[in-house]
Amino acid sequence: MVTAEAITPRSPVKSADRTVELLEVLARAERGLSLAELHRELGYPKSSLYMLLRTLAGRGWVETDQAGVRYGIGVRALLVGTSYLDRDPVVRAAAGVLDEIKAEVNETVHLARLDGADVVYLASRESQHHMRPTSRVGRRQPAHATALGRAILAARPDAEALLPAELAALTPHTVVDRERLLDDIATARSNGYAWEHEQNVVGLGCLAVVLPYSSPVTDALSVSVPLVRLDDAHRELILATLVRAAERVTALLRSRAI
Repeated sequence: MVTAEAITPRSPVKSADRTVELLEVLARAERGLSLAELHRELGYPKSSLYMLLRTLAGRGWVETDQAGVRYGIGVRALLVGTSYLDRDPVVRAAAGVLDEIKAEVNETVHLARLDGADVVYLASRESQHHMRPTSRVGRRQPAHATALGRAILAARPDAEALLPAELAALTPHTVVDRERLLDDIATARSNGYAWEHEQNVVGLGCLAVVLPYSSPVTDALSVSVPLVRLDDAHRELILATLVRAAERVTALLRSRAI
């Protein structure tokens, strides 16, 4: 039996390390990557990388294009991700509430979780309107550029430490000045909710509140809405609906003692 003492930073399993890193690179890529591109990204010997890709492809974790020269994430990764969502107590508790939010405000609703300096979308309910945001379940976005991430950061004492050294701009409106961002996070902390205006997707605004069922806070709910529809009355309806929804989900989670 392998003991905890035996598992130290000095004794990583190289093949496992490389497998996970390769899958993470493929998962982030917006298109298939060639062996040469993966070699440049990861720095592994091409022969080892090729054998690893062949093994993963045989197990369904990696897929290739018709020519067999570009590699992408495979269906097995989807099955594992689905299993994570199916078993996650927050996703289960929030499912019905997300439907209620959508029905009440008729806009796109998200549940997301902080992961490092990013937020990962765990669940979504799409608006019936034609214009929709691009965020989908499993997608990762920088926390500083989303209302979801800002709401979570505002509720955490380690917010500044979680921010990356360089703030990426997703749109021309994304705040990339660190001091201004920290001011925005402080405002969100004071207000009890976060708001962003075209910082994640041009033409969209987003309001978000946290789910304070745990400490430190990791999860938040949001509503995204095209700015052309966001008058004062609609904004107030969205915010009130989000606050009530967060209270319901938090109460459910605390009653289940997770």
